[in-house]
Amino acid sequence: MNIKKNIALSDTGFVFNPSNGDSFSTNPIGMEIIKMLKEGKSTDEIKSHVVKNYMTDDTTFERDLYDFVNMLTKMNLVETDEKKKD
Repeated sequence: MNIKKNIALSDTGFVFNPSNGDSFSTNPIGMEIIKMLKEGKSTDEIKSHVVKNYMTDDTTFERDLYDFVNMLTKMNLVETDEKKKD
């Protein structure tokens, strides 16, 4: 899974989708996850980073990441494999 290349992310967690003009804000952990996704990090790399640096465990992180990715998908911030082929 990848965040769309044109998505802008500010240092304060402001997320902007120039394709449709939508904007969102996220907390610092969400901001780090989006940055890592934009860098092409794998889910395992992201999980390792978050579990190491924040007070969470693997199971909680996996559940929270699933919810976060669903939210990103609903907000049209995720690039699907089909769109990448175009």
